[in-house]
Amino acid sequence: MSRQSNRTTDSKKMNSELFTLTYGALVTQLCKDYENDEEVNKQLDKMGYNIGVRLIEDFLARSSVGRCQDFRETADVIAKVAFKTYLGVTPSVTNWSPAGDEFSLILESNPLVDFVELPDNHNALIYSNLLCGVLRGALEMVQMAVDVKFVQDTLRGDNVTEIRMKFIKRIEENLPAGDE
Repeated sequence: MSRQSNRTTDSKKMNSELFTLTYGALVTQLCKDYENDEEVNKQLDKMGYNIGVRLIEDFLARSSVGRCQDFRETADVIAKVAFKTYLGVTPSVTNWSPAGDEFSLILESNPLVDFVELPDNHNALIYSNLLCGVLRGALEMVQMAVDVKFVQDTLRGDNVTEIRMKFIKRIEENLPAGDE
């Protein structure tokens, strides 16, 4: 029985490391293909957005989470369910704005940056920018427009990784006439 448990743990760790290394290879290739870090950052965000648009369906099916009532509930679901499910970490939700339309996700450890050191010539690269795109794309599919950006990053010498999310507006569903 314990052998099976160890095998499952080893398999998850191996899958996590494979994902991290594959992501590193993707970022490396983008750095070779594009002139500057800003363009790489845009591509990572775009790729993440496309992943988020598709990933939200899987998330809703797996988690059986219903529609969130407000942005605070959305923040909790992102931190406690989505990050835990897909990255195996649970960021803390902090730094709420007084209006309640902006917060930070603080990651003590970012699994995407295991085994990574940024070269000196890539100081403008936002290595994990894919995550911003994933969050933006997934939330857009549930009728929430948000702005997502990295504020702190352990790869840049910060103590934690901080992703800042700001609610922009609720997107109205445009149903064709007669489909109401």
